[in-house]
Amino acid sequence: MSTTDRVQSAERRLWRAYEPIHAICYFHPHFAATMNETGLTGWWNGYFAGRAAPLGPTPSQVVTSLFYGFSPAMVDRAVPKIWTRVSPEAAIEARFDAAETVLAEHADAGSLDDLHRVTDGLERAIDALPFDGRALASAWHSVRRPDSILQRLWLAATILREHRGDGHVIAATANGLTGLEASITHIASGQVSRRIIQENRGWTDEQWQIAHLALRERGILADDDSLTTRGTALRDRIEDLTDQLAAPSVHALNDAAGTIDVLTSLARLLVDRGAVPVPNPIGVPRP
Repeated sequence: MSTTDRVQSAERRLWRAYEPIHAICYFHPHFAATMNETGLTGWWNGYFAGRAAPLGPTPSQVVTSLFYGFSPAMVDRAVPKIWTRVSPEAAIEARFDAAETVLAEHADAGSLDDLHRVTDGLERAIDALPFDGRALASAWHSVRRPDSILQRLWLAATILREHRGDGHVIAATANGLTGLEASITHIASGQVSRRIIQENRGWTDEQWQIAHLALRERGILADDDSLTTRGTALRDRIEDLTDQLAAPSVHALNDAAGTIDVLTSLARLLVDRGAVPVPNPIGVPRP
């Protein structure tokens, strides 16, 4: 499957539509401010607490495994310390409160009926999904659905995002990549810079160089740090398998095309108004 065909697949179009809705929690300052109000300061502390909260006070090794691309040392600095300063339940509520505020700021009043209908459909689809091997998605699926439609929408986008993310980890590990190696091949594809990824994932220069050399020895990276033909084929296999594993998300929707259209309209507003910057460290595109 070519890159163009893959971008136009229903699975990928759905991802591009819901990912910015979820990703406001990483980029809009109101999320960090709301987490600070719980007593948990420090952006990365808030990130790990907010994303890992449904797992409960899980050891750092588990969070490192599920988050995949972060250095163990970076996770160790936050987990489990964060749970001495905020409860998982408070971290979840802080995310819900922030999602309500941010989405209310950007969702047009006239679109609320469409968002309500789409959210109902997303929730029905999510309840029909298989969660085998999807620990992070399953954890978020276990969270009680709030009453607010905008909070419900954010939660649905989050579950779908983590469901696809868990599948992406499965695809990458099945193709023999560690979290760091997957990040390096992502950089080699030209979609993000080393500076952004290394700073945001906590890897040392020595760790980076060891993984980089291993990828060269396997014929995945060329001398100029671009992907070789073999490396490009590897990335394509991973992306194709990620889409295949995400296919149930589309198949479970009664109106996939209509759902994508409604979510895309909101997602574009979030990007165009700066709630989610593009480009960004996690590769969220403008739909």
